[in-house]
Amino acid sequence: MPNGETQKFDSLVLGGGIAGLAAALDLADAGYKVAVVERDATIGGKMIRLSKVFPTLDCASCITTPKMAAAAHHPNITLFTLCRLEGAERADGQVRARITQLPRYVDPAKCIGCRQCEYECPVMVPDQEQGGFTARKAIYIPFSNAIPQLALIDRESCMMCGKCSSICPTGAVDQLMTEREFFIEADTMVLSTGFELMEDFPARAYGAPGLGDNVISSLQMERLLAPHGPYMRVLRPGDGKEPESVAFIQCAGSRDLQLGKSYCSRVCCMYAIKQAMLLSGSLPLADLTIYYMDIRAFGKNYEQFYNNAKAMGVEFVKAKPIIAGNNPDGSVVLRYEDQEGGTGAVSREHDLVVLSLAMLPAFAPERIVPVSAASDGFIDVPQPKLAPTLTEAAGVFTCGAAAGPKDIVDSIAEAGAAALGAAKYLAAKRGGQAA
Repeated sequence: MPNGETQKFDSLVLGGGIAGLAAALDLADAGYKVAVVERDATIGGKMIRLSKVFPTLDCASCITTPKMAAAAHHPNITLFTLCRLEGAERADGQVRARITQLPRYVDPAKCIGCRQCEYECPVMVPDQEQGGFTARKAIYIPFSNAIPQLALIDRESCMMCGKCSSICPTGAVDQLMTEREFFIEADTMVLSTGFELMEDFPARAYGAPGLGDNVISSLQMERLLAPHGPYMRVLRPGDGKEPESVAFIQCAGSRDLQLGKSYCSRVCCMYAIKQAMLLSGSLPLADLTIYYMDIRAFGKNYEQFYNNAKAMGVEFVKAKPIIAGNNPDGSVVLRYEDQEGGTGAVSREHDLVVLSLAMLPAFAPERIVPVSAASDGFIDVPQPKLAPTLTEAAGVFTCGAAAGPKDIVDSIAEAGAAALGAAKYLAAKRGGQAA
């Protein structure tokens, strides 16, 4: 693609997670040309990194991978991965987006995904796709079902030994690749930029650089539970021991005025219950405890899911504990006030602690004129109850966690609503004629 080139589409979908893919597929099936711009090297978003989904405990990859493949092979969808949106504005009835294509240092037109370069590379670095628990090479494909199946080079870790270049059968490795800027013009835009977790929670909450190797995030626990996870079983990362006691701390950053996040992240209660239920199967003798402020089981069959967990022996403690320290054996010390038993301050030890971290916006909506951010940092929706996908800008819609924390069911439902809104807008603009 030449530098500065402009490509035109009917709709631009920003974000290739489950919501963005669902919206793109609906628009494409209606006959519209769609561009999906994703900042990651692969589409699939957070959902493809999960183990199972609540409350059905269906395989997350089994749901997401077909949509990824459908989007990649749809004649009306063009994928732009490893791209960064620099800015967009609406003018003359169109959205014009300025996008930077980040270099893979591997020519996508030549790469055949054989992974010979990855096997030959001598450099090992922590693999964040596996929670940082295992290693990957400096040149790699993110994971086995990544789409597109294209390698990329981590230039910060690459030692420039040239082994990948020498082994590549198509000569795809290109260490001289640079960033390229291009433009996309579209009549409509769907913002499905998703969320990130408050990864800096431990330092901000406790004034310490870290809480020990055996305090992990909920997404790291997803990787431990995944059948293709880092250890192929649940082990605590500090020493490889099979944990005999696992604790989940809810609202780790959410509903916390001190941290500036007064909102509920909505899905934390349910995914903690899901993870505890999965752990009860993989670690049948382990003690499982969920420390909560309030259990928010708001969806269909969610309350029954919660009751099933209690029936399975998961302990629920109404408390907001702090992490007081770590013992020499690696166990984590929690202290909290007993709010139901009335016994005052309580101290307990657990082999592994999982933090249900706050969900944060993954995108600054101010980059898109005239879209703005709400007080919580997510995309502002003027009519959240009547029209939760409409933004301030005509022809610009939002769906999924871009406008606030949501579960997968609501994200997909909103994606359909955003796609319908965009299709209606396109049809009205073109005099009621489908594209």
